[in-house]
Amino acid sequence: MSSVRVHCLPVSLDGYASGEGQCLDAPFGHAGGRLLAWFDATRTFRQIHALAGGTINADDAFASRWVPDVGADIMGRNKFGPQRGSWEDLNWKGWWGDNPPDHNPVFVLTHHPRPSIEMEGGTTFPSIDAGPADALTIAREAAGELDVRIGGGPTTIRQFLAADLIYYLHVAIVPIVLGRGEPP
Repeated sequence: MSSVRVHCLPVSLDGYASGEGQCLDAPFGHAGGRLLAWFDATRTFRQIHALAGGTINADDAFASRWVPDVGADIMGRNKFGPQRGSWEDLNWKGWWGDNPPDHNPVFVLTHHPRPSIEMEGGTTFPSIDAGPADALTIAREAAGELDVRIGGGPTTIRQFLAADLIYYLHVAIVPIVLGRGEPP
């Protein structure tokens, strides 16, 4: 059976995986890009985004496991975008540009489903109103023999952990103090 995994979950020294005040211009709220600066610098991140260079070190070794053998992703609505409640802007397609790095179905958990979004490179964003176990069943069917990656945000990861559905969890402790935010 396929594995269920979390990769590259950044957590500040004081225990936050995202800052407060998420908005269109700040996906991680007041944390800005500081939580993912370690990942952004890796060769793996840069290759995913068709950029040259990047660090080749322990961070890159862990970052490189983000890519292989994943057939579907699950993410919460807050990771997909800053809108809450009913969808006011159906043109919103996420923070990742026209060609998101997933290249597989990314199931967005929401109580307000919207039509599926098809992107370049094979990434689709179907939205589903389901709890962790049911969402995992749907994602596993889409993934076939490949793994399912739980992409976040922190609330979604907590729900899957509480349901004892995660097999592998990679947490990256980031040497910053946020003071407030969303714990994993």
